[in-house]
Amino acid sequence: MTLYVNGDSHTAAAEAVNTHAFAEDDSDYWMFGRAPHPDNFKVSWANQLASALGVDLHCGAESASSNSRILRTTREWLTHASNTNDLIIIQWSTWEREEWLIDDVYYQITASGTDDVPSEHQPRYKEYIANVDWQQVAQKTHDDIWQFHLELLQQHTQHVFFNGNNSFDTIVERKDWGNSYIDPYISEGTFDQRLRNAGFDTVTPKSWHFGAAAHCFWAQSMLQYVTNNNLR
Repeated sequence: MTLYVNGDSHTAAAEAVNTHAFAEDDSDYWMFGRAPHPDNFKVSWANQLASALGVDLHCGAESASSNSRILRTTREWLTHASNTNDLIIIQWSTWEREEWLIDDVYYQITASGTDDVPSEHQPRYKEYIANVDWQQVAQKTHDDIWQFHLELLQQHTQHVFFNGNNSFDTIVERKDWGNSYIDPYISEGTFDQRLRNAGFDTVTPKSWHFGAAAHCFWAQSMLQYVTNNNLR
C-alpha cells in the first residue's frame, strides 16, 4: 500500500523547521526545484502519518499550488499507480488559485499580486486579481472536487479530502461525501482552524504555516480518522 498525498504548502510542510517553502529556496537543494524542502518534509504530517501506518509515501504537494494542479498531478499519478489498494489524502488549496500553461510551463497563479508570470501575461494577471469572484470560484472548485470524488469512487480508490484555509460554508447545494471529506462545509473544519483551535500558532505572526508540533498533531488526527473509518 502507498499513501499518496497532495496539496499546497500545508502538505509540503513549508517553514516547519526552517524558513523555506521550496527546495530551491536553499542553495543546498536547488536541484529539486519547487519540491518541498527535505528538512521540512521530514516533519510533515504526511511523512509522520505514513510512518505510523507503515506504508510507502508519495508526495505530489507543492507550495502555492492551485487546486487545478492538485487535480492534474493526482490524476497523472493515478494513471501510473499499480496498486488499487492505495490511499489518497488531499488537502485542498484556496479556491481562487489557478494554473496557467504558458509556453509548456505550468504557472501557479494566486491573488497575492506577487506571482512571477511572463511580462506579456501581466495584464491578464492584473485582470484576474481584480475580478476574483469568491462565490463563483468556490462553487466551481466544489463542483470540480465532487466530480473527482465520483471518479475515485468508480475506480474503488480510497480517499480522504480536507480543506486547507477555505471551507465550502457558502455552498447552498451540499453533497453527501460519506467519509471521504472531513467537514467540507464547516469553517472551523479546515486544517488552519483546527490547528489554531488546538492552540497552535503559525511559525511567525505573518506566516500562514505551522511548525513541527502542529504537523505531529495533524498526523495523529489523520491516523485516528483513517483507523476509525477502516481506510487502511
